[in-house]
Amino acid sequence: MKEALYMKNRSVVINFSAAYYQTAEELVASKEFSMFLTQYLEHLADTNPNVYQQVVKGESLDNIVPGLVSMVKILMVLDMEEALKPTVVHNSIKPSLLSSIGCDTVLWVVENAYDYWRKLERFTCVHTESSSSIQSARFMETDQKLNTLVLSVYRLLEEKLQGRKNNVYRQMNAGSNGSLVLRTYNWPATGKYEMLRKIPFIRTVMLRTPLLLYPKSNKRSGMFTEIQKNPMDTFRFDENHWICYPAKIGSLLVHIYFHQDFVSSGVSLSNLFELATESECMRKKPDCIALFGNEDGKDETTFYHDEENDIWIGSVSYAPRIEYFGYMKKMALTLHNVCMMKMGWLPIHGAMVNVYLKNGKKKGIVMIGDSGAGKSETTEALRGLGNEEIAKIDVVFDDMGSFHLEGSKVVAQGTETGAFVRLDDLDKGTAYRDMERSIFMNPESSNARVILPSSPYDLITTNQTIDMVLYANNYEDKRGMHRFEDLEEGKSTFLEGKRMALGTTQEKGLSKTYFANPFGPMQQQNLCDGIFEKMFNALYASDVYVGEIYTNLGLSGDKSGLQVGAAELLKYIREN
Repeated sequence: MKEALYMKNRSVVINFSAAYYQTAEELVASKEFSMFLTQYLEHLADTNPNVYQQVVKGESLDNIVPGLVSMVKILMVLDMEEALKPTVVHNSIKPSLLSSIGCDTVLWVVENAYDYWRKLERFTCVHTESSSSIQSARFMETDQKLNTLVLSVYRLLEEKLQGRKNNVYRQMNAGSNGSLVLRTYNWPATGKYEMLRKIPFIRTVMLRTPLLLYPKSNKRSGMFTEIQKNPMDTFRFDENHWICYPAKIGSLLVHIYFHQDFVSSGVSLSNLFELATESECMRKKPDCIALFGNEDGKDETTFYHDEENDIWIGSVSYAPRIEYFGYMKKMALTLHNVCMMKMGWLPIHGAMVNVYLKNGKKKGIVMIGDSGAGKSETTEALRGLGNEEIAKIDVVFDDMGSFHLEGSKVVAQGTETGAFVRLDDLDKGTAYRDMERSIFMNPESSNARVILPSSPYDLITTNQTIDMVLYANNYEDKRGMHRFEDLEEGKSTFLEGKRMALGTTQEKGLSKTYFANPFGPMQQQNLCDGIFEKMFNALYASDVYVGEIYTNLGLSGDKSGLQVGAAELLKYIREN
């Protein structure tokens, strides 16, 4: 990014390497301030045309914006009496712009413009060429100064126009929602991947949490399709508009490149996946590469295996709908899953928790199921019911993990250090308990989501003992749990992947998805079949409890069945 300010739709990126404002006067006099005023007035024309006309009075924005900037400068320096005085132009008296618009209207515009600014998704960045740069060490201090500067300009104008000091001051995030240190990494890229070296990596992230985001889309639709042509061949990019988040997804290194129009999703990855260090990126090529916001004009979500370089490539075409964070998350996890299957590991769409009782017992419980099956709800119900017995619950994975063999024993690992969950799936206190660390998406709407940190990276990448594997059955009117006596009895349940879809994705009603996992296994069923047989035969050979738990969430909405299932699960943990 070369420009000091990039604004498009709700995304704002402020580049401190191109411009930094030391004083309120510098901020107001900057071309970036005029750019913001222009975009705000265009917004005002759509949302309140009456006030818009009072402000512009038929003038073009090119003519009115310089006048508004001058009015702000005058208000910052002069008292109201002086600011309202008319001026003499060519021997004629001309009223000031402030008196022409009216103080009450200008005050309303100041308040409205400030609210508009705060609802934008605002991030600052600084580019550094050295790992020991002062810029890198002081980026949070620099970002805080911008916050103070914007707030001071707003309060000065507000108090001047209302004619009094405020009695109550609220210290809101007036500058940015977060800040990034960017650095170009000379990672071992060859051939068609060399062009990606031009795109800077995120080296450090600072978030101002709780962070509230409002993407237009609130659901993911469509599938990720395997193709036979490398998406790099149709990758259209300007390195000044792209950023890379180097993610450690399980044991894999995944370069997630995103167009800066989707910066809020890119930055939100820091609450979900461990950020790889500079040395980790410089030592090896990535296992996977994701291109998010590819301006190829195709409206596709695809992936490809470059066998020559042994890299999995995913591409999500630029489109307004991909503003929804689920597209970025699921593309990254799809790449992880297909890569792990090539290694003989079995991707699991589900959740795993280690439950520790106060009496010293510990059980590793895996629940498998597609979105809305009741995995998170069961964990929350278990936590509530076992309050007196449970010492702690460690989350190994909340959405995606994998099984593999260590000798003859099946063990599990996770992929994410955080969780991206529906607010409705959580106990009412959970979101508030972790609010200070969370990223909320459309919190007041249906299907609202939250991204919250959950587990340290060392935990999710350590082999975990599996004591129970349960299919989360939300579609049958049954209660409690049922154990499958042999593989053939349970195989159809796991591989059919039934669920009663509740509209949290594009599906609704009773549906089937191969192994409840449309993110890799469904696209490569032949490969997955053999791995499934191998892993589940080993589970039975080790006398692991393999069965299903009835959540009833796809039925009438009555959650009593969920409580019964969680109670039976707690009893099993207690007695075995």
